[in-house]
Amino acid sequence: MASYAAGAVAARAGDEMSGPALMLAGYAVAGSASRASALLAAVMAAAAAGGPVLGAVLDRQRRPGRLLAAALVLYATGLVAILMGLGRLPFTVTLLIAVLTGLLGPALSGGWTGQLPRVVPGERLPRATALDAMTFGMASLTGPVLAGGLTQALGASTAVVVSAALIGSAAPAAWTLPGRTARAREARRTSLIGELAAGTRVIVKRPRLARATLASVVCCAAQGMLTACVPPLGARVLGGAGRGALLLSCAAVSALAANAVLARFPQALTPDSVIWAAALVQAGALALAATGRPATLVLALLLAGIGEGPQLTALFAIRHREAPDQLRGQIFTTGASLKITGFAAGAALAGPLATWTLPGTLAVAAAVAALAVPAFFAVPLGAVGRH
Repeated sequence: MASYAAGAVAARAGDEMSGPALMLAGYAVAGSASRASALLAAVMAAAAAGGPVLGAVLDRQRRPGRLLAAALVLYATGLVAILMGLGRLPFTVTLLIAVLTGLLGPALSGGWTGQLPRVVPGERLPRATALDAMTFGMASLTGPVLAGGLTQALGASTAVVVSAALIGSAAPAAWTLPGRTARAREARRTSLIGELAAGTRVIVKRPRLARATLASVVCCAAQGMLTACVPPLGARVLGGAGRGALLLSCAAVSALAANAVLARFPQALTPDSVIWAAALVQAGALALAATGRPATLVLALLLAGIGEGPQLTALFAIRHREAPDQLRGQIFTTGASLKITGFAAGAALAGPLATWTLPGTLAVAAAVAALAVPAFFAVPLGAVGRH
């Protein structure tokens, strides 16, 4: 578990750092929030195609950790290639490199978390799930701080290189993750396409999993809108675009604290209730951020983290509870792909909108987060769900 957590923190810190760093690098080179957000959206949108296939392939591997290690190295290489292309290649070519890189993005989130049941015994899984979610909180705390600090001191290019180095440094931990049992390997009899269809059916036909997946994707769209607003918020409110990345660390601090409480009391709230309640908290935080005052903005980001952290822990708990073992990797990477795609869509929408009205963009993001609640309850609980 210690090796798993160390690798997860390194990979996810690099991932959380890479988004703001790429945004700031694109903003510095292009001087446009819309182009910067397009770069981030390109990296993330490709995960929609890459995630399900990556998960299905992971589920078929005797040692899935070795495939994860290769994906991490390739993802880190892609980030460096994007950086080298900025200002040197046509922007459309750089976007294409970003798309190819993004195909491997789910390896850092769902692909890694899907291996957790083989790392710890079943009775320790709820606590391990909360701790795993805390690695996202720690990464969300350190990543934006490093991105903003390095950008201020050494430039956005250095921040991108360091993020790639962190992601690559997690490869040894991924390489040593436990493999599958002989019984699990013998159970593989369907084709890759058949497994992709089976994984999709599980997500769609298990109402509690479908509810949580849909609500989390809608919330991620709102989070993507907020992230796209970070550089102009930093420039207008805090006196520098690089300082805007530090705002994301405010959310990470409160998310980490909230998840620490959940790790100590994992049975205090049902994960299904946390999903929709956390969406309301995020909606209120984004509405508060639209006021644009520095102190209020910090308070809003702290409140957003209180919603984001527990929601992620609850989502992981629901996936572990609902996913069949032979499809676990695919369900985690598919869910991560959908969330990343929602995030990318939000970022792509917010980029051009933020150049017109920054408070209005944050108000729209608040409305999107609030929509996660009716989306959650729009999925009816059938007999299987009640059972």
